Amino acid sequence: MTLDTVLSILVLAAIALVIGAIALWRRGGQARQVWLMLLLAAIVAGNVLIWTVPDSTGKAPVSRDQP
Repeated sequence: MTLDTVLSILVLAAIALVIGAIALWRRGGQARQVWLMLLLAAIVAGNVLIWTVPDSTGKAPVSRDQP
């Protein structure tokens, strides 16, 4: 499995967490679970950004990992 595939799965997981948190909030679920799901989605999105945003040299860490 390549790093691109893993990053794509992480983005889909973050989107699913946000949708799930909204659905849980609308159903009147526990507020703590809603906030934890949103926090986890933000952490996952932050990790994806760390790997994909280019640095001062113009190369992203994800592109340095591949030959």
